[in-house]
Order: sequence, then structure tokens, then C-alpha cells
Amino acid sequence: MNAASLLHLLQFASPALPIGGYSYSQGLEAALEGGLVHDAASARAWMVRYLHEVMAQWDGPLLWRLLKAFEARDDAAVALWSECFLASRDTAELRAETVQMGYSLTRLIAELGVADAQFKRHPLLGEEVSLPTAFACAVDALDIPHEEALLAMLFSWLENQVLVCVKSVPLGQVAGQRLLLSLRADLEQAAVTARTLPDEALSNWSPGLSMLSMRHEVQHGRLYRS
Repeated sequence: MNAASLLHLLQFASPALPIGGYSYSQGLEAALEGGLVHDAASARAWMVRYLHEVMAQWDGPLLWRLLKAFEARDDAAVALWSECFLASRDTAELRAETVQMGYSLTRLIAELGVADAQFKRHPLLGEEVSLPTAFACAVDALDIPHEEALLAMLFSWLENQVLVCVKSVPLGQVAGQRLLLSLRADLEQAAVTARTLPDEALSNWSPGLSMLSMRHEVQHGRLYRS
């Protein structure tokens, strides 16, 4: 990877990117409320299962397919996998999360003046757009290698989950970093799975997570939007 691509990737995969990622827990706050996550060990168990059963089986593979669709200039495939991702958000807050972040990333790209022409080429990005679709378009326009982009997306998700735990379990800062380090092999394996999973094996079957998300929608005293 050349320096320019690496720097673009570091910027657009950062949790500090102003698209609202820090304001979502993706069901984790409900798990904290219910006592399913309450210390470092239970936090790690939550992240491992989420990583291998959701991110590696659905979110990651769909991002990988979107990356390849943008590279091939296959607008039909972009539309197909974008629609599949939106349809897989089975609670109102999870759908609102990806649409809000996708919209914010699209607007940020326009305001920064990078890759704007690539975004304007896709009418789909003017409608409700998921975060993976907007991210894949940016990756393609900025000439970022796909494998690194996928791994960065998975790491960004994991880092955000760790930050939620640091603030809400609470875990110490060192414990949070230790948790990130301990999941390196899991991240690598999830990325391999996401790249190699055939279409017929894709699955977003996670009823427990869906239930937690629905509970979170009516949970009082929330810090996070999902």
C-alpha cells in the first residue's frame, strides 16, 4: 500500500471521523443494561461472538462484495448488495444508524472535495445509503486496497465496541487496549471468512442481537443511539 492510500484509510476508518460512530453501541448498551456484559471477560465473549457470527458472516462479506462491485463498475451489483444490507437491519434503530452514518460520510466526502466525482456517478448514493456502500465507494475512489479496507472496517467496529465498554462497564484504558490486542487473531480470521464466504453461506441470523436492539429502542437512560 502506498503512503497516500494508507493515510486515506487511516482517516476514513477512524472512529474519530465525524459521521457519528461514537454515538452508537450496536446493541451493546442493552447487553450492559441486562447484565450480559459486566466485566472484561464477558465483554470479550460478546465481541468474539459478534465478530464471528455477525461481522464475519454478513457485514464483512457484504462490504467485500460492494468493494468488488465498485471496482468492476457493476451498478446492478452495487444496488443489489446495498439493498440486501439495508433489508438486513431488522430494527428501526439499526437501520437509522447505517443510513445516518452513510449519509454523513457522503456529505463529508462532498465537503472535503475528495472522491466527489465518484460519488456523483452513482445515483444510488443520493438516496438512503448504508454506511458500507458509502465506505466502499470512498475506498474505490481513493484507490485503497480492498483487503486492508475490510480489515480496517472490522477493526474500527471492534475499537468502537471497546470504547463503549471502557466508558460503560467500566473498563480501564489499559484493559481496553489489552482486549483489542487479544482479539487480533480473531480479526484476521473474520477478515478471511468475509473474503471467502460464498453467497449461499451468507447469514445475518442473530435473533439475540435483534431482541437486544428492540429492547434498547425503549430503554430509559440511554447514552447511545443503538
